[in-house]
Amino acid sequence: MKILTVFVLASSLLCAQEYVKYEPNTEHPFGTLNPKAPKQVADFAPLIGVCDCISTARKPDQTWGEPQKMTWTFKYIMNGHAVQDETLKEDGSHSGSIRQFNADSSKWYVHYYSNTGNTPSLPTWEGTKRGDSIVLYREQKAPNGTDGYYRLTFNDISENGFNWIGEWVDLGEGFSYPTWKINCTKRTSDSDKMEIMKKATAFSEAYLRKDANAIASFYTSDAKIFPNNTDIITGTAAIEARWTLPEHTTPIAHTFTAKEITIIDNYAYDYGYYEGSNRSTGEEKSFKGKYVVIWKKVDGDWKIYLDIWNSL
Repeated sequence: MKILTVFVLASSLLCAQEYVKYEPNTEHPFGTLNPKAPKQVADFAPLIGVCDCISTARKPDQTWGEPQKMTWTFKYIMNGHAVQDETLKEDGSHSGSIRQFNADSSKWYVHYYSNTGNTPSLPTWEGTKRGDSIVLYREQKAPNGTDGYYRLTFNDISENGFNWIGEWVDLGEGFSYPTWKINCTKRTSDSDKMEIMKKATAFSEAYLRKDANAIASFYTSDAKIFPNNTDIITGTAAIEARWTLPEHTTPIAHTFTAKEITIIDNYAYDYGYYEGSNRSTGEEKSFKGKYVVIWKKVDGDWKIYLDIWNSL
């Protein structure tokens, strides 16, 4: 009986793992494509991840508004059988879609939601891949009552990014009137890692200059630091005070050696060693320790949110 129970539990665990195998996880934060999914689900494969975008929409007077920064994140859901995307604009508005491909109709069905337009039923677009573009439609009359569609097109799709345009078109698609356009650049972990490493170098340079104000600018406004043998220190002013060195102390050297930097959406964790030396009252003293930093991307800029270190 015990052997049977263990076998049943093990089988159940394996089945449960299979059900979530392709869901977003630590190793694959945006999930992975399920090989059993319709092959068309891979239409969005180049978009999976995070893109930094510029969004421009028409104003009520029909002129184009000011460009607005936004992030557009795509990931696999439903254990790799569908795609979910989410946008976050710098004005705080956000939206998203659930994208499913129906093999029977050979069409994509996209259900859209937004924090600025809560409705009892989600608006739906449908369409297919056309050449190298993904084109989606929803019936919509023009202001003058003419029948037509609102057409959404993903084009210029590559591993480096894509362009998107929303436009009204007539039934024959001979006339189009664009009302919204978005240009996106794919964010890569390598570029983000390089940016974080540059930030670490700039941090050391500010330390050597004894520029506590510059050091404090590397942190988010709600950052927290965890120095040796002290309480948690929170906020820009307190962090600047902590990094203000005594007048008689002169920094000689300061470096970071990262052992790992891993990007997860708009966050990153970074750990490794730091070392350096200071001269105080004529005597030079070396120091070395280990650190863990949690970075957060704020308005396109990587900043330190949590910073803990202790000496060796």
